[in-house]
Amino acid sequence: MKVILLQDVKGQGKKGEIVNVSDGYARNFLFPRNMAEEANAQNLNNAQVRKDAAAHRVVVEREKAAELAKKLEQNGIVIKGNAGSAGRLFGSITNTEISQELEKQTGYQIDKKKIVLQSPIKEIGTYDVTIKLFQGISANIKVTVE
Repeated sequence: MKVILLQDVKGQGKKGEIVNVSDGYARNFLFPRNMAEEANAQNLNNAQVRKDAAAHRVVVEREKAAELAKKLEQNGIVIKGNAGSAGRLFGSITNTEISQELEKQTGYQIDKKKIVLQSPIKEIGTYDVTIKLFQGISANIKVTVE
């Protein structure tokens, strides 16, 4: 019997795949647990519509991320910190502080987990910081510490 998997099933396949399983396995295990549905014409059409909608969402998110990357690269941010006479900061500038300053200065809310620092910022100066916005799309911004 051909079924459409509604969730990942160990040993059978991933969510959305059409697999061939035995009739008893489908009726007694997969269907009662809502792990699969029969692969009739209507369900196949619904699965295709869901797959197309998910692909469209990914394309839209990728375009938004590319636009945001261009806008972020045009803007740099300035962070003020307390420093000693040698230009060394008391503490360091973290992802959280960069995220908060990005939101204040540019208006774009970026999750702190998406900000990649090569090493902790502990001195006054200008640094390149990478922000991973989407799979394969990242923005490099200039962070100036004063």
